[in-house]
Amino acid sequence: MPAPESPLASLIDQLFANDPIADPAVARKARWILLDTLGCIVSGMQAAEVSQLEKRFAAIDAGVFRFPRSASRMAPSAAVWLAGLAACWDEACEGLARAHGRAGVPAIAATLPIAWVAGKSLGALLAALAVGYEIGGRLGEVMRVRPGMHVDATWPSFAAAAASSHLLGLNAVQAHEAIQLAASQMPFSLYAPVREGANGRNTYLAHAAALGLTSALAVEAGFAAPRKALEETYRLALEGKRTLPELAPPEISLLLEGYIKPYAAARHVHYGAEAALRLRPRLAERLPAVTAMRLEIYEEAIKYCGNRAPRSAIQAQFSLSYGIAAALALGDLSPEAYRTERLRDPEIRRLEQLVQLGADAERSRGNLRGARLTVECAGETLTANVDAVAGDPACPVTEAQVRDKFLRYATPALEEQAAAALADKILKGSLKAKVHTLWA
Repeated sequence: MPAPESPLASLIDQLFANDPIADPAVARKARWILLDTLGCIVSGMQAAEVSQLEKRFAAIDAGVFRFPRSASRMAPSAAVWLAGLAACWDEACEGLARAHGRAGVPAIAATLPIAWVAGKSLGALLAALAVGYEIGGRLGEVMRVRPGMHVDATWPSFAAAAASSHLLGLNAVQAHEAIQLAASQMPFSLYAPVREGANGRNTYLAHAAALGLTSALAVEAGFAAPRKALEETYRLALEGKRTLPELAPPEISLLLEGYIKPYAAARHVHYGAEAALRLRPRLAERLPAVTAMRLEIYEEAIKYCGNRAPRSAIQAQFSLSYGIAAALALGDLSPEAYRTERLRDPEIRRLEQLVQLGADAERSRGNLRGARLTVECAGETLTANVDAVAGDPACPVTEAQVRDKFLRYATPALEEQAAAALADKILKGSLKAKVHTLWA
């Protein structure tokens, strides 16, 4: 049994003793994150590699679950994996700035297939998402990964374990134990695939979701976990102190802080891309005359997204310079920006090479996100300064924007009418509706 003075145990007690979506604002945001993540899943499943994996799962791990408009049926365990990797394929999924990662994707990937086959309600799924987000996000904030590591296969498993525990009806003590069990085997995941352009990185969140679900199921079955696994993992794998830093207070809703991306790219890329889009009306007709660009941005963005001359989609999704070039050339930064023909486009490649990156000392010192882009074009100097992009607390998205993004991402795979109906069920439907009725 967890120590009663443990802040994590107290948080879990509170979340499990009360309705985590009783606040209408939290319930609404949970609906948005679910819809946005599902749109990213549907879009990601159209990739050749993901489609092939879907066929293999249906062949070797057959079951009753299926994704919207898919002919393949598979076991929930396989669907958890597929959902986790498809959701991040376009790098357009949600995130939480203070945790430097995403808590919603692993929570949804772990629970959506289970809720679908077990006859759970939409309300139960959203409540599980909220629990996973609050717990995973807090642990993500304090369990920062080391240089050279990638966050997606580390603490997101705790979000999945918490969400799965809540959906399965485990009590607070069991949920705490499921998190400790996941912590006992938290993967040491590398940033190397992004740097080298290997899309195997997209399996990381799938691994986290599966680990979280398996941990909850194991505890439900009677398996035990060490009480201090989180602290030991923090100390041994992350080279932290003996005890975890203080968690964010429970009265703060991290789910309400979470962002929904307007663009398909790592969040760090959004600020430079937004600056480029603000300048584009003055540059679109004379891009060949652009001779130099300089992006000044907080140091962490350069650290994780300083990839140059990207050769693959995942390198480009984590490239500040490519994000600026593609935004200027295309007028958007959507999944289309990472197709092979775009990565090889001579003008985009030329523009990308022109971008110089520099650290903004003030933003870096103050841990402030934002960017300033300066462009030289035909002897004229143009500058755009961006302090917030859609999804940041200072620039919240609207429900209409969330719905429009879902339709853009899902409609190529779903019929327009079916996509609109699915969006309305998630955004406006009864919380008592069964998850398996969301799509026929």
